Amino acid sequence: MEIGQKAPSFSLLTDSSGLISMSDLSGSMFVLYFYPKDNTPGCTTEAIGFSQLKKDFDALGVKIIGVSKDSPRKHDNFKAKHQLTITLGSDEEAETIAAYGVWVQKKLYGREYMGIERTTFLIGEDGNIAHIWRKVRVKEHAQDVLDTVRALKT
Repeated sequence: MEIGQKAPSFSLLTDSSGLISMSDLSGSMFVLYFYPKDNTPGCTTEAIGFSQLKKDFDALGVKIIGVSKDSPRKHDNFKAKHQLTITLGSDEEAETIAAYGVWVQKKLYGREYMGIERTTFLIGEDGNIAHIWRKVRVKEHAQDVLDTVRALKT
């Protein structure tokens, strides 16, 4: 995936929100971020960061969608446990994850396995990729994304 490229279409079951698809967001800028697993330290920090800034994103008309392979039920539990206010999409078959090129070989303690590379895409109103953050460091990530949105919106 590259900046300027048409973003792949998707349709995902969400937490208790139901279903969300690319067509639902047509004509709007939105954040689509991919993360490995609910209730892990980095993923929790990232989701809380986006939830804390949700009102700022809302004021700019930008929706935030986090995507992992976790089930909608796990997403509901994750949201309730951490008072998350963002939408979480479930991609249990990893179709959208693969389409965005974030299903990659990873290595941890010498063990190789396939998993989600923490990556964020900012999709523009035209449906093209406006910005990409790869191998995200979660601590200030949500603020960095918000700052980028503000810069692009002015």
